Amino acid sequence: MSDVQSNRMKGVLAPVLTPFGEDGKPDPVRLEQLCRWLISHDCGLAIFGTNSEGNSLSIAERLDLLAHLVAAGLPADRMMPGTGSCSLPEAVSLTRAVVDHGCGGALVLPPFYFKIATDDGLFAFFAELVERIGDDRLRIYLYHIPPVTHVGISHALIERLLKRYPGVIAGMKDSGGDWAYTEKTLSLFASSGFDVFCGTETILLETMRRGGRGCISATCNVNPGAIVRLYNTWQADDAPQQQEALNLIRASFAAYPMIAAMKDAVSVALGDPGWTRVRPPLQELNPDERASLRRRLSELSFDLRRMSSS
Repeated sequence: MSDVQSNRMKGVLAPVLTPFGEDGKPDPVRLEQLCRWLISHDCGLAIFGTNSEGNSLSIAERLDLLAHLVAAGLPADRMMPGTGSCSLPEAVSLTRAVVDHGCGGALVLPPFYFKIATDDGLFAFFAELVERIGDDRLRIYLYHIPPVTHVGISHALIERLLKRYPGVIAGMKDSGGDWAYTEKTLSLFASSGFDVFCGTETILLETMRRGGRGCISATCNVNPGAIVRLYNTWQADDAPQQQEALNLIRASFAAYPMIAAMKDAVSVALGDPGWTRVRPPLQELNPDERASLRRRLSELSFDLRRMSSS
């Protein structure tokens, strides 16, 4: 490991689900409860990510939730909040708060509304963000998720940003779903201090074998222990079998709208129906979907109740 990486984030992080109250507002108490359970499994907190419904939250809501978690004593250095916004001033405000709270890094989407953005335009956006923060503690993790944003992060752009802002541009969450891109990213940059986190645990083993830093994956919300175990033992003889077992659980959730499915699982685990709430335009699972999901998980001996007993 290079010196520049020694104090940086690594391992397994969950894009933590965001609970909502009956009034439709985020519920900081429920969020804190889930975060504590994740931390107890050595799972970091990528709050305000895609599966956190981060882009359905206002800037004020994100700032308030972050402040609550830090005040509650959750470790800020294990947090990588999502601070991306199509508005540069909003991205600056969120990212500055992340730095001021001492978080391990900021996960930053490209300005995804602007589908025709060029590499020059994207470079200007990220450069302006870095310059406006103007703090040596800043660590930016680029969020590459073109299936959602339709705005990708090219290898040429990564190279340009690393040359201008070494250390500040710390790494990437790669949720592109294109192994060829992931493999090339690892080949080009992993050895030079650019930390690559895969966006799904289904490729965690291959990512680690090629010098990756870990994963930031939706189902870490419900299956953190097993995912962390593979991260810690990826060189073990049974690592391929561990990977296969993780993939089966992932596939069970991926057969349904993922966020609603995971929230339903958490509601069962904690005996708290309020956890099923999502913010429109998302919708909760319907009764048939709920029954089908629970049947699938039961067939895999995946016990939801363990969340309340561990």
